[in-house]
Amino acid sequence: MTTLFTSYRLGGLTLPNRVVMAPMTRVRAAAGGLATPSMAAYYAQRATAGLIVSEGVQPSLIGQSNPGTPGLHTDEQVAAWLPVTDAVHTSGGRIFAQIMHGGRVSHPDTTGMRPVAPSAVPAIGDVFTPTGPQPAPMPRALDTAEVPEHVRSYGQAARHAVDAGFDGVELHGANGYLISQFLSSNANLRTDRYGGPVVNRIRFAVEATAAAVEAVGAARTGIRLSPGGTFWGVEETDVHELYSALLTELAALGVAYVHLEATADEESLVALRRAWPGTLIMNPVLPMGPKQTGRDDADHWLALGADLISFGRGFIANPDLVERLRGGLPIAPVDETTYYQGGDAGYLTYPAHQYAA
Repeated sequence: MTTLFTSYRLGGLTLPNRVVMAPMTRVRAAAGGLATPSMAAYYAQRATAGLIVSEGVQPSLIGQSNPGTPGLHTDEQVAAWLPVTDAVHTSGGRIFAQIMHGGRVSHPDTTGMRPVAPSAVPAIGDVFTPTGPQPAPMPRALDTAEVPEHVRSYGQAARHAVDAGFDGVELHGANGYLISQFLSSNANLRTDRYGGPVVNRIRFAVEATAAAVEAVGAARTGIRLSPGGTFWGVEETDVHELYSALLTELAALGVAYVHLEATADEESLVALRRAWPGTLIMNPVLPMGPKQTGRDDADHWLALGADLISFGRGFIANPDLVERLRGGLPIAPVDETTYYQGGDAGYLTYPAHQYAA
């Protein structure tokens, strides 16, 4: 019988359990987008997860969304990640880097450049900047000739990730960032080969994934998607057609997994599970929603056909989340005020469960 604690073969990796640590921005990187010793300790503390997916890592300076996030586009950044991945592996873990290009969800105060996007349509909401939240700026629409440069950035970052010791990469195709913007029916108003009908709107996602596959291999490449999600004001008016077409192309590439968020109704998500022939990681609750993923949610989606289950906020305050889930132990609450404040408080200061003497 398959349980959350049954091992699983993912590409060239054997995962000891089916618990995945979901990617979560924590803005603890040093100047220049460099990983730090604290980041090494943070991920190593959570290495009992079957798989860790790192925080979003920018593939280029213009792809940076938030200040204080790490990159994978310079030699210095690659070198800074090596102690992190080594710490995870020494602790018995496995880790993929999430490659995240923010597109229009950025600000010149963060990157020194005007954000780029499929179309000149701003995100809805305030974006983080070095001086605090500011309204999302008007992005510059990419010329058709510029798009391949941003496609290639995913492949280049994937190669840098493997050079930095990561076991693979996950493209961030969800939550209103660049890939999601191209998939969107209101953020993408293009009339060239990257816009309009579904076959064109999935093109950027497919090409970016293919670039990563070419760089590091399909067995080391996954992608995260949020069908029907409305983060940062994106809309998708044809969710089933859009994602069915995208999954068909991803299956042809043979990627290691698709990581779905619970941004659509369960019936739609189950239909996508049936349409996807490969490994499915399921994030069973809405990211940043009112509820955290629990054991019951995990068991429910394993029964519906998911192969692996990702947990986000539960891993912040519970570095030993796998052991707590296995033993039915209490899940410690997280202090939301420390999500993005920087420093080690609320980052390295959550203890493992303390057993009574």
